[in-house]
Amino acid sequence: MLRGSKPLVAAALALGFALPASAGDIVWARDGDIDSLDPHRATSTLSRQVWYQIYDSLLEFDDSGTPVPNLAKSWTVSEDGTEVVFSLHEGILCHDGSAFDADDVLWTANRALFSDNPSLTKASWGEVTAVDKVDALTVSFKLAKPFGAFVPFMADQFTAMLCDSNAGADDFGTGSAIGTGPWQLASWTKGSELVLGRNDGYVNHGRPVDNPGAAMAERLVIRTMPEAQTRMAGLRTGELDVIVPPIQEVKALQEDASVEVHVASGTGQNMFLQFAVNRPPFDDARARRAVSHAINKDIAIKIVYGDLVERQYCPLSRGVFGNDPEFCQQHDQDYDPEKAKALLAELGYGPDRPMEVILATWTGDSRERMLQVIQNMLGKVGIKASIEVMDIGTLNARDTQENNKAEGPGYMDLMGWTWFDPDLLYLLWHSPGAYEGFHTPELDALLEASRTTVDPAQRAEVVKAIFKVLLEEAAQVPIYTPGWLWLYAVSAENPGFKIGPFNRAQFTAMAAP
Repeated sequence: MLRGSKPLVAAALALGFALPASAGDIVWARDGDIDSLDPHRATSTLSRQVWYQIYDSLLEFDDSGTPVPNLAKSWTVSEDGTEVVFSLHEGILCHDGSAFDADDVLWTANRALFSDNPSLTKASWGEVTAVDKVDALTVSFKLAKPFGAFVPFMADQFTAMLCDSNAGADDFGTGSAIGTGPWQLASWTKGSELVLGRNDGYVNHGRPVDNPGAAMAERLVIRTMPEAQTRMAGLRTGELDVIVPPIQEVKALQEDASVEVHVASGTGQNMFLQFAVNRPPFDDARARRAVSHAINKDIAIKIVYGDLVERQYCPLSRGVFGNDPEFCQQHDQDYDPEKAKALLAELGYGPDRPMEVILATWTGDSRERMLQVIQNMLGKVGIKASIEVMDIGTLNARDTQENNKAEGPGYMDLMGWTWFDPDLLYLLWHSPGAYEGFHTPELDALLEASRTTVDPAQRAEVVKAIFKVLLEEAAQVPIYTPGWLWLYAVSAENPGFKIGPFNRAQFTAMAAP
């Protein structure tokens, strides 16, 4: 597969298009661009995927989603859970050739936590009171109180370690980015193309990919191509090696021997129903349970997504600490339309008086089709649902508005969140909650305990107790995972691509064309 020629380059430049890739490049086309090269200034998945190529974190997730050593070769947690000490590997180099050591960790953490413009995810670090350099390869984080999510957060892209040589760059985040990852920034043409060169000195200390060293390809070229059919055409002609395919083309691609289709499964994403619980009918748990009993979740998934997603039973997704489908199935609502009708009858609803509700979600990934299937199932038990679909920002605001309305029809929505730790449940449901919806004193106490319990076995029991409350009250009705499909169509001529846990695209073992 040959890449690039002088006539093509001249034509591309004349028309303002991205340059053709060269031999030795992997070209990855996505439907959108990153927001920033700075992990403290954005939160989008598109951005996080790129940060993962440029930066490493102190820890990494293995294939099961468990934190393992990475830049840090080991860590210890104090007996009272208020101090975590990381010991760094010796010999790691930043992209500019400088040594990565404790000073880089301090610069990153102080910038994220204690600067005038801290990280957008500062709250997820916990109550860090100080970050101290013990010696050149040892760093101590001190916390005001134990925080069970701190250690796994050290494996996330939001805690990517930045080399302190970034401090001298006026354009850090827009035109420069120095890390220790397998790829280093060459250029970024916003809205068009981001070019990453191979970090020849890279040593893999923790990434779950079968390559201990530098990437096999010379460059990773990430192109922004909003038009799905343009991406499809580029894959078929060999211009592109990896694309985000349109969902309607997945079946055909799966039958194409020249293409490998990868579906990100352990994404931490969870799609669930939630309700406006501060007014009728969903201020009564019986109404919420009736909705859950009315939906044949397995059939709905099969109709809309086939085998691209899987049934979710717990309030946390597969791969996240605490997920236990067998336990959760003991406490949720099975498909039972007769039980749904009986609960509705207790509330005064029936054939002559259907329960009228609004059923909402946000655009994309066939979610409107899922609502249509759910709408049909609800109608069969006497729940008349009208569908509303909007952008995600509007939906987030709408959920809070509905929870603060004393009157109006019942409201519920198909919502999705993603995170790598049970602390997500604290963000969603601890009073007042992300949307000022369901919360109770019992649940608040359990959620607080989930944060301050450091012992994994004890924390798992607390998480199960939280599941029990949310499921039995039908406050959060899990439906499926992943929530927004991350699909990758990869040329079969370029083996080695892998999706790591939490939708981390791994290119270092991928053969260049």
